[in-house]
Amino acid sequence: MDKQHITRRGLVLGSLALMLSGCTSGDGPPLGYRFARDPDADPRYRRQEVAYTGSEPPGTIVVDTASRYLYFVEADGLATRYGVAVGEEGLSFKGEATIGYKAEWPSWKPTNDMIQRKPRLAKYADGIPGGPLNPLGAAALYLYQGGQDTLFRLHGTNAPWSIGRAVSNGCIRLTNANIGDLYSRARVGTRVVVI
Repeated sequence: MDKQHITRRGLVLGSLALMLSGCTSGDGPPLGYRFARDPDADPRYRRQEVAYTGSEPPGTIVVDTASRYLYFVEADGLATRYGVAVGEEGLSFKGEATIGYKAEWPSWKPTNDMIQRKPRLAKYADGIPGGPLNPLGAAALYLYQGGQDTLFRLHGTNAPWSIGRAVSNGCIRLTNANIGDLYSRARVGTRVVVI
């Protein structure tokens, strides 16, 4: 009986791997991602308290796009550091902004520029409601300058494998667990510095 069970399991898992191999693309997670460790478990990108020597006051969010880290500045020379995914070359937001709006499980609609760069996004032109399949993930912090929406966001992702990479259309992605943590700390009006 045990031999049949193992054989059936092997057959099922082997068939699943074969089916999945035909469904992968350059835009999706690596094959077998669902069977791998949570990418946030990687010490490089795990949320952690670190020493912070920058000049920004506590409560400021600093995003270092080159190193793929976001810092929420705390008191006493400390910060909470999160691993992030950033925009593809030439698509990243740089500069200062404030959080002008916050949303849990936000809806998403690609901008006209996004559709022009990636025509396959046209099928989402009417938007996607909030939920697990939405590219903005569990929450979003909307970046504003001068009272105007920049169309850039700090947000969760349904592609946690992308953390540590330059893959987005310009927004800053965190795992859903980490955007939930940041969402609870950051208030509307929080200063954000993206370098």
